[in-house]
Amino acid sequence: MSAPAHHDQQRSAVPAARPATAPAATPTADPRPTHPLPTLDLLLLAVSIGGISLSGPLISATAAPALAIAFWRNVMSVGVLGPYALLRHRAELRGIGRRALLLAVAAGALLAVHFALWMPSLRMTSVASATALVTTTPLWTILLMRLMGVRAPRTVWLGTVVAFAGVLVLTGVDLSLSPRALLGDGLALAAGLAAAGYMLLGAEVRRTVSTTAYTLVCYATTAVVLLGICLVAGTPLSGWPAGVWWQIVLLMVAAQLLGHSLSNRVVRNLGPSITSTAILLETPGAALIAALWLGQWPPAAAYPAVVLILLGLVLVARGGRR
Repeated sequence: MSAPAHHDQQRSAVPAARPATAPAATPTADPRPTHPLPTLDLLLLAVSIGGISLSGPLISATAAPALAIAFWRNVMSVGVLGPYALLRHRAELRGIGRRALLLAVAAGALLAVHFALWMPSLRMTSVASATALVTTTPLWTILLMRLMGVRAPRTVWLGTVVAFAGVLVLTGVDLSLSPRALLGDGLALAAGLAAAGYMLLGAEVRRTVSTTAYTLVCYATTAVVLLGICLVAGTPLSGWPAGVWWQIVLLMVAAQLLGHSLSNRVVRNLGPSITSTAILLETPGAALIAALWLGQWPPAAAYPAVVLILLGLVLVARGGRR
């Protein structure tokens, strides 16, 4: 979901044909070339992780309803990306096929569900717990793909078991604190499941649609769905001091434009394994920011649980790469 305009083009896995007169190549131990990781993409990934890590603590600290924050965050994103997308991708937007459009709208609806579940969870449980549980998205993705007939390597399933063991430990710790904290854990887990569906649908759309065009349709749909949720729930959408609005703007820039958009920008060069593993740093990053800024120090028993979740997710990422 990158703001800069670029079309997603599939890179051919077939090497260029040699001229007919070229001699036969001598077999080697490993004919695959190795390339250093792009420095610019690594820097952009670091910025992305920083922006995403700020998201949880900032939402928790903003004195506005969580659903309203989610709505305005997406409205502002559409306001920033919309003019650029309409200027540079107008023809593509008009020519999007019906199937791709429906999938993009469905992805936007699932993203709205993700926000509607996760952002309130930050007010019910700790930032560390909510962030750790929502990053279980890769686990839900593996399970959804298995339902579609895709088999995963053993390492992936081992990582899934380890991570879910961490989830059980963490939710048990939060249950000892309060039923409200446990409910927040449940919302964060469900938000991770919604994000998995959003990512799978988005990956399908981006086979034929540029990132910028897809982003506009997706974010616009998310904003509309969140508006409906806010109206049904009776959530106020205004009436806050200027400082709150600036916090929402900062959230939109840090988490939406720099965080998620840059991670989608670099995944094509760095690969999903490196990108998804690096994004796991969001959990300790958000926990550290929440501790220093908000004074939210998780109980000692929560740390082993978070470590188990992160270890499991690393195994999933590495197994998925193979």
